[in-house]
Amino acid sequence: MKKILAAVLVCLSLVGLFSAAAFAAQPTIIRVAHVLAETHASHLALVEFKKYVEEKSQGKLKIELYPNAQLGSDRQALEGVGLGTLEMTMCTGSILSALDEKFSILDLPFLFKTREAAHKALDAELGQDVAKLLEPHNLVCLGIAEGGYRNITNSKRPIYKPEDLKGLKIRTMENHIHIAAFRSWGANPTPMAFGELYTALQQGTVDAQENPISIIYTSKFYEVQKFGSLTGHVYGTVPIFINKAFFDKLPKDLQKVLVDGGKLCRDLQRKLAGEQDVKFVNDLKTKGMAINELTPAQKQVFIDRAKVVYDDFRKKFGEDLLKKATKYN
Repeated sequence: MKKILAAVLVCLSLVGLFSAAAFAAQPTIIRVAHVLAETHASHLALVEFKKYVEEKSQGKLKIELYPNAQLGSDRQALEGVGLGTLEMTMCTGSILSALDEKFSILDLPFLFKTREAAHKALDAELGQDVAKLLEPHNLVCLGIAEGGYRNITNSKRPIYKPEDLKGLKIRTMENHIHIAAFRSWGANPTPMAFGELYTALQQGTVDAQENPISIIYTSKFYEVQKFGSLTGHVYGTVPIFINKAFFDKLPKDLQKVLVDGGKLCRDLQRKLAGEQDVKFVNDLKTKGMAINELTPAQKQVFIDRAKVVYDDFRKKFGEDLLKKATKYN
């Protein structure tokens, strides 16, 4: 009887060990949500991020990608990551000012003269300041990728000067800097969720919208907008966020895999975004959109009109962040 009991106990112990081993072998799932199409540079870079993280973690981490706003809008995804109901997101930086008004530095019109200047600033002191501001919101920034320069499309006429925007109802994000800038240019800014935009353009609820070329093309806005004007009025950022509490609980080696993967994703996304902008401008023309470019002198008129936006930012936050943003220009 004792031998039977001992054998049973051994079996139970082995079952427990096997169960524990099986549990330990289960990968940690990281869900990454974004609102863009699978053809966008952000998603393509995230596919490589997934491969890198899963390989370097030896299967301990598993990345699940949710594009096309499957898990909600940019704002909903960001809130989810902050609350811990979602592990990661790659979203537009323009919604960060809802967390802290200092983030509106990233939305000032014509802040960065070139992509290269933007990359240097965001990878240096400015990016470090952004990361610090995020920590109290339970967010870790793994890198700031590129949304690209934002441009205007509309159904009425080409845009060469602020007067051409007069009376146009233009969809913007819920971002006070964007709204103030377009008001200074004479437009009628109308905040709206991105998921509602195509239908609103199709039905004429709004006349115009502004987005990077990659989004204009991959979202097929050429089907509902006749004119595209390369105003380049805001350099868009796309930060990569992970929930801080989730990140802090991971072993150091897995944290490093995610940090290194974030840099890889950032750099690849920027490269692809730049390449897509060139290609997609030509593709938009092929699709029938009338594209016009602005000269430096024409852009300067927009810059001068938006001075009020800069004055307001300086009154609230001083010159420090502005200097860090513009020093590489």
